[in-house]
Amino acid sequence: MQTYDLLVVGSANADLVVRVDRRPAAGETVLGSDLAVHPGGKGANQAVAAARLGARTALLARVGEDGHGRLLLESLRVAGVDTDAVLTGGAPTGVALITVDPAGDNSIVVSPGANARLAPADVTDAARLTAAAVVSLQLEVPLETIAATVRAAAAAGTRVVLNASPPASLPADVLAACDPLVVNEHEARFLLGDRPEAGSSEPEAWASALTALGPRSVVVTLGADGALVTAADGTSVRVPSPPVKAVDTTGAGDAFTGTLAWRLGSGEDLETAVRFAVRVGAAAVTRAGAQESFPTADEIPAPPAP
Repeated sequence: MQTYDLLVVGSANADLVVRVDRRPAAGETVLGSDLAVHPGGKGANQAVAAARLGARTALLARVGEDGHGRLLLESLRVAGVDTDAVLTGGAPTGVALITVDPAGDNSIVVSPGANARLAPADVTDAARLTAAAVVSLQLEVPLETIAATVRAAAAAGTRVVLNASPPASLPADVLAACDPLVVNEHEARFLLGDRPEAGSSEPEAWASALTALGPRSVVVTLGADGALVTAADGTSVRVPSPPVKAVDTTGAGDAFTGTLAWRLGSGEDLETAVRFAVRVGAAAVTRAGAQESFPTADEIPAPPAP
């Protein structure tokens, strides 16, 4: 019997956020707002997003034995995430340095800290992987740990959702297990490398070329334009986002991916799950911060008009 709807394996960071009138150019200094400290990290964000919607969610991550680590553990528990698999020690908690402009767009630099100490031996417990319908991953922990987790999940028959962020080259067998591989425009272009499709302006071209690399399905997130869903046979459909006023895009992609993974684990087909996840991502940009911006079930906007 499955203990969880979703197991997230990945990062947990403290987000140090400063709002600015404009983001600085190289060598430039600008003044910003007071510093705000929020719980974040792509792994923790995905877990919280799903848990706030009612999913039975667990996080496997590593934090430091410090104030930031305690902040993260408390925020996860309050959201309803099972933290029994969150490890502590080895390095300070990871930190993300974030600037946010008036349009809600952000620039982020991550100091991995304890995330970089999450090792393959920490995550390949077959019993833990089979306890969840889906395992969701990102790339803010070591690539060898991601690869080991994906291989163990595939062997256990657990569905793998992988958000290739921040982008990195992925082994062929890791790509082949992704169902789906989730990328934005920048990540799609990185994974395509020097292939001709990387120079295209059409998401359908990126998705088709990425599917040829081996994943079972591909989802390209398109910000305010929603997402593109591409199945293994190459058929694609665009899923629009409801119109909202963006305040802060931090964590919106994590809210989308965590929700998508949960809905897939609940038995929805990919397109249906993406349609729901797009609405959750849209809700997340309407408030400041990452985890505190994630909606509960009654805060999700209605689907866009056909």
